[in-house]
Amino acid sequence: MLEVVAPESVGLDGRQLARVGEHLDTRYVAPGKIPGSITLVARRGQICYLDVRGYRDIERNLPMTEDTILRIYSMTKPITSVAMMTLHEQGLFSLDDPVHRFIPEWKELSVWKAGSYPLFETAPVTRPMTIRDLFMHTSGLTYDFLRATNVDYAYRKLQVGNPKPGYSLQQMVKELSQLPLVYSPGERWNYSLSTDVLGYLIEVLSGQSLPDYLRKILFEPLGMDDTLFEIPDDKVQRFASCYSRNMQKGKDLTDDARDSQFASRSFYSGGGGLISTVGDYYRFCEMLLGGGTRDGVRILGPRTLQFMTRNHIPGGLDMSAFAAGSFSEAAYEGVGFGLGFASTIDPVRNGHPVSPNIFYWGGLASTLFWVDPQEQMTVIFMTQLIPSRTFNFRGQLENIIYGALN
Repeated sequence: MLEVVAPESVGLDGRQLARVGEHLDTRYVAPGKIPGSITLVARRGQICYLDVRGYRDIERNLPMTEDTILRIYSMTKPITSVAMMTLHEQGLFSLDDPVHRFIPEWKELSVWKAGSYPLFETAPVTRPMTIRDLFMHTSGLTYDFLRATNVDYAYRKLQVGNPKPGYSLQQMVKELSQLPLVYSPGERWNYSLSTDVLGYLIEVLSGQSLPDYLRKILFEPLGMDDTLFEIPDDKVQRFASCYSRNMQKGKDLTDDARDSQFASRSFYSGGGGLISTVGDYYRFCEMLLGGGTRDGVRILGPRTLQFMTRNHIPGGLDMSAFAAGSFSEAAYEGVGFGLGFASTIDPVRNGHPVSPNIFYWGGLASTLFWVDPQEQMTVIFMTQLIPSRTFNFRGQLENIIYGALN
């Protein structure tokens, strides 16, 4: 069980903080808009608020519990990014190394100009893709679900990067070598399979499988025993079912906990393949807040982590000036992007009373987290509703929680 202290002991107003649960219950859980939720707030190294409500499995009438295992989808990305930077600290790559140094078949990548799959008209890239581009989503890669370009359609047609029996990271890399980029590297921020490619590079550089490396370098040292790519039989009872918003504004069962796609996997997605608990992800966040160290266990050096969470967008621009299209994991105004994390660089433009330089990300099933070094605060919110853009949980929670600071 997670130990919870009084909010007042760490400088938060308990009555204001209690509005988190009241808000979630009134607006979302009681009306049936989400199955259930878990919200954790910690400050100065202590959990001061833990709200657990609703159901992890509606069909079986199983309640949400603090040890429920949930799909964190793109909250996998910061984990993979941190793991990759442990290899950077070993001197195994530089951020400006061309990706084709480690994936030779990517040396002749091209950029889409016209046409649709399989008849593309392409042009040469203006510069090689670098490893920094993969961290920053400036690689020119894309995602099938963005539905913005003919390249996105090709990803959907070929099911590039989607888990299926026998599929592997090696196959994904080969498929991507045969498709054009949406943009020339460094030209725009475009959400993509970039972090999945980082997962592949972890295997190349470490000589270990991605699950083995993450377990050795992160999960075992931090005690993240429930953070996995597959749900083992002895943990299925704690696994949540996942739901999706339908056209009638209700929710449909998308992935049954007892018959889940996470039961057996051969494709280990560094961009969205992990399951975890709020307690496990809290340990990861506290390591981030601790400058790379938690409870005496050092994962990264503090300067490396500070470097990762700075805004790396050229010219100090925010996402609204540099990103292609729009995406729900972050509002673009006043938000920068670093090596695996978004960061709020201008709270006024962003429209929420948060600290400057908080860093964060979220996941497809409406999970989210943020770390605030200035206030020494970590916030994690978990539910299982696809897509993440359905409700603005992040903005609402920021307004309530920052209103509780004394």
